[in-house]
Amino acid sequence: MEFQELILQRQSDRKYSSKPVEKEKILKCIESARLSPSACNAQPWTFVVVDDEGKRLEVENAIATLGMNGFALQAPIVIAIVLEKPNLSSKIGSVIKDKEYTLMDIGIATNQFCLQASEIGLGTCIIGWFNEKKVKKVLNVPKNKRVPVLILLGYSESQQRQKIRKPIQEMCKFNSYKE
Repeated sequence: MEFQELILQRQSDRKYSSKPVEKEKILKCIESARLSPSACNAQPWTFVVVDDEGKRLEVENAIATLGMNGFALQAPIVIAIVLEKPNLSSKIGSVIKDKEYTLMDIGIATNQFCLQASEIGLGTCIIGWFNEKKVKKVLNVPKNKRVPVLILLGYSESQQRQKIRKPIQEMCKFNSYKE
């Protein structure tokens, strides 16, 4: 598959089959995320694969809150990405430049995970709206750590949607922000 095709194919899936996801496919997605770049090679992440039905349902109930994300209850796998402490170089750079390198790093790793999943026939949805405190408790994540993002993973039953994006002329400038 050409990269552009992959970009067009990858979407936020909100309907999943109950078909179990093979461990080899999960690990292939984790490996793609593991190989993603990070500031000063800090690799500030731990991926917690939630495939135990009881724990998964508890996590999914922490996602499906306040009338949002009810579709999460269908996904056979949830991946929690735990934010780890960066190495010293990355931490110093973040302070000096006032940039959250660790969150950028997790974003890159998350995207590589999702692109890999799409390439091997799996669907994903990146979730930022969830009860983090409950997720941390269910997954035994220490209180001093954060879980900034979850990924739903499974065989998608969603229809392929057309991507609606701003025109390139509206979101791209050359050489100067101002015209």
